[in-house]
Amino acid sequence: MASALSEMQTAIERVILDPRYHDILAVVKGARNGAVYGSKVRFPHALVMIFLFRSGTFREKLSQVIRATRTHARNLAKFATIYKSTCLLLKHYGPGQPGKEGPYDTLVAGLLGGYVVFGGRSRTSGRISSVNQQIVIYVFARVVLALARLAVKKGSPVSLPIISSEPASSRVSYYAWPVFASMSWGLVMWLFRYHPEDLQPSMRSSMNYIYSQSNEWDSLRNFIWHNK
Repeated sequence: MASALSEMQTAIERVILDPRYHDILAVVKGARNGAVYGSKVRFPHALVMIFLFRSGTFREKLSQVIRATRTHARNLAKFATIYKSTCLLLKHYGPGQPGKEGPYDTLVAGLLGGYVVFGGRSRTSGRISSVNQQIVIYVFARVVLALARLAVKKGSPVSLPIISSEPASSRVSYYAWPVFASMSWGLVMWLFRYHPEDLQPSMRSSMNYIYSQSNEWDSLRNFIWHNK
């Protein structure tokens, strides 16, 4: 039995270490890593947010945690599969030199994966998944910050001549983050005050807990420990 298992392991390793299968297996491992990372990131976040700020029984909350974790893991795995498969196809069958990555392959693959995985609505409710909204908004915020850095970097494809020259570049770099942070919080507080229905549900719940429910109490007990 041990000998048979050893032979099987050797045969599998021979396949996965064969350079001929590297590109295809890279797609498979990308899907695997996407699922693992999505589970690691979403489970603790969903566990805290749902059990603290959502109503329902323990079983209902646990079901919501599992569902959110599964959605995050599945979507990252799907995106990784589409992205890496598209890059592989463009590398070998795209308009550029066969076997060589083109300058826009990653952009095209990302556009396709983003549209297919994160651009759709639920077939049952017709709504955009809250998990997908959070993922896309997270990515968008990082993109905005990265583009702001590129805008002041000489030689970058999106550099702005007016602000990429010294000393303007240093001033913009220094003040970019404080301005971004200030505007983000100013706008989200304004939205929460006047248009809370347009905020993502989990954010609205946590903000309601911090900023609205903190205005109400009728005893020492719910002042310190519980909300009303």
